[in-house]
Amino acid sequence: QVQLAESGGGLVQPGGSLRLSCAASGTISRIAVMGWYRQAPGKERELVARIFTGGTTNFADSVKGRFTISRDNIKNTVYLQMNSLKPEDTAVYYCNAFTGPTEYWGQGTQVTVSS
Repeated sequence: QVQLAESGGGLVQPGGSLRLSCAASGTISRIAVMGWYRQAPGKERELVARIFTGGTTNFADSVKGRFTISRDNIKNTVYLQMNSLKPEDTAVYYCNAFTGPTEYWGQGTQVTVSS
């Protein structure tokens, strides 16, 4: 079992920045990929960014050049640094961990970009 605890969401003005954190606990040695997804009202959940154990990263086209993802293996924490935020980035952001056969999700954290 893996537990994920997210933090860092909130309200920010367009052009601003936020950093989301996701701390993993439990059977973390089996985690192969960690990432962030988001779901806006009336839309499907979508991948934002993910990072593999070896350090490879993937980003949604809509966030490339604005968001970065990093992983602290000592703290078992993944970070999503979000810069140049836009109103269309408004969504609930979910942390995700994939161990191979099983996916785990955090409870979600709200990010609202509005003036």
